[in-house]
Amino acid sequence: MNSTHCLWKAKHCLMDLAGLSMTDISEDAAQKYRIPVIEQMVEVFALLERTPEGATIRDVVKAVRLSRTTVYRMLNTLSAYDFVHRSPAGSYTLGRRLLTLAAHVAPTVASYDLLAIAQPHLNKISELLGEGSKLTVPSGDNILVVASAQGHGQYALSATAGQRLPFHAGAAGKILLAFSLQEDIERRLTKLERFTNQTITDPKQMLEELALIRKQNWARDMGEQMSGVHAIAAPVRDHQDMVIAAVSVPFVTGVDEKRVTDIRQAVIAAAQSITNDIRSVSPEMPVAGLAAGPKRANQKTTAKPKQR
Repeated sequence: MNSTHCLWKAKHCLMDLAGLSMTDISEDAAQKYRIPVIEQMVEVFALLERTPEGATIRDVVKAVRLSRTTVYRMLNTLSAYDFVHRSPAGSYTLGRRLLTLAAHVAPTVASYDLLAIAQPHLNKISELLGEGSKLTVPSGDNILVVASAQGHGQYALSATAGQRLPFHAGAAGKILLAFSLQEDIERRLTKLERFTNQTITDPKQMLEELALIRKQNWARDMGEQMSGVHAIAAPVRDHQDMVIAAVSVPFVTGVDEKRVTDIRQAVIAAAQSITNDIRSVSPEMPVAGLAAGPKRANQKTTAKPKQR
């Protein structure tokens, strides 16, 4: 589930709360019977989606074309319910309440509920390995942790929903980057920030790494985002074989290769199980931004789920 899809569902949920059902009115009527304040809220969400570093009140005023007082009241209300977050510096970003809403969207609203499908598999892999696990999706110029499970091992590492991480430094990010649109890959290769001595900052080397990831269908972080922390990640695919998320397990450096192999096999199996569960749900609508559009790197041509 990407952020565009979440916003699509948020808008339609708000329409339902207002007493309007898109299934009960025609497309022409849908154009007529709209609620301006809800559309303005969706414009605010869309702006914050495009600016993960944060937007100022001035930015919002310009985007929604309302008075500063009205925008302040709108943001203050959204902030009170954690739909947006206000930083100490005064900039606004998307709030964590949106993750909660996305996790409880009914299957009839969308083709599938990614978080509800994934959570049992995250719980299972963390119970099996004793390590923390997480599900990550693309979000603007970063990746976003949308679900996690805590490990019970002595040195288990944990992640929390809402955490933003870079594409190029980390196993999950490299998975999502490897299967991104080619134009997005090229754009992101121009901003390879170094986090540790292991971070890949050379575009040519990164392209080779991404090619290897596409070939083997999993990725490993060798301490590229945080020193002393490694990770294994594998892709989650939708009905059309598009990579929409990554399952990953971080672990402290120094474990033997047999343990690394066990983690890799468990991560790959969990990602495949989530993929299978997604494909077992009859799709009612394409995932916004994924079903059509430019071809992604190494995208397979078949759109039908494999028979199992």
